[in-house]
Amino acid sequence: MELRHLLYFKTVAEQLHFRNAALKLFISQPPLSRQIKELENELGVLLFTRKNKRVNLTDAGKYFAAEVDAIFARLEESKSIVKQIHKSESSELKIGYISSVYQSHLADVLIAMRDVFPYIKTNLFEIPTLMQIKALEQGSLDVGILRAPVHSTQLKVQTLFFDPFMVVIPLVKTRFKQQEELAAYIKNSPFIFFSKDFAPHYNDKLVEICGRMGFNPEIVHEANNVHSILQLIEAGLGVSILPYSLRQQYSYLNVSFIELENIPVNTEVVLAYKQANQNPALKWFIKHYMEKAIADINYY
Repeated sequence: MELRHLLYFKTVAEQLHFRNAALKLFISQPPLSRQIKELENELGVLLFTRKNKRVNLTDAGKYFAAEVDAIFARLEESKSIVKQIHKSESSELKIGYISSVYQSHLADVLIAMRDVFPYIKTNLFEIPTLMQIKALEQGSLDVGILRAPVHSTQLKVQTLFFDPFMVVIPLVKTRFKQQEELAAYIKNSPFIFFSKDFAPHYNDKLVEICGRMGFNPEIVHEANNVHSILQLIEAGLGVSILPYSLRQQYSYLNVSFIELENIPVNTEVVLAYKQANQNPALKWFIKHYMEKAIADINYY
């Protein structure tokens, strides 16, 4: 018994007409009749009765038809599952992130993902927020870790955490007892920051904080990632105001991190992705990355 025998039987059982069944199967009627006869001989039963050009299923035929339908349904389900497994195991997950987000969370989730999707390829791209939004919309990224606002009707956006700001200056032993003393120190210092074109909303936050401290920052040096900004500060070339979540990540640098008190300005870190993207690995990543962010919220 071969699969074609079952397919031929199933079609005749549905049509109850050999000629119509042959047309649906794109074969001539005589070969179809022979295949059904072979099947009946192998089973040792009569599956159809033929009387006055009418075809009906015998009781044995009715039972066998139900079993064959179940076999084909299971086969289709298996094909679908195999395709899903292949897609999830052999596809790739393209993740965008910004340099100013603590990355140990990302590494932890990717390590755990290996156990669930051992063959998936992950591609990581350090990309600023505006470029990530465009890449997500175009499908060249699957998910992005970025900062709000995300102005796009095409993307689903979920909050990870709210990140306050801190002042970062070259390493000093001086302790600033009052915020006015800190403001006096940094207002005459050159600022190192992202360019307005590179991160316009981020730049606005810097200006707002400095404005609350009573001065306008003079941005002398610009960089396209937070690590470069911190290295320039460590070298004594200026100061900056950066997200507080970076403090532990770069604690090894010879810089001073100073909390900003009484200035409730923060930035929202979010996940963004296309909700229509059905990649199982993407769904797994979103769930577990968000769980990690919530579990570590006290750190921030």
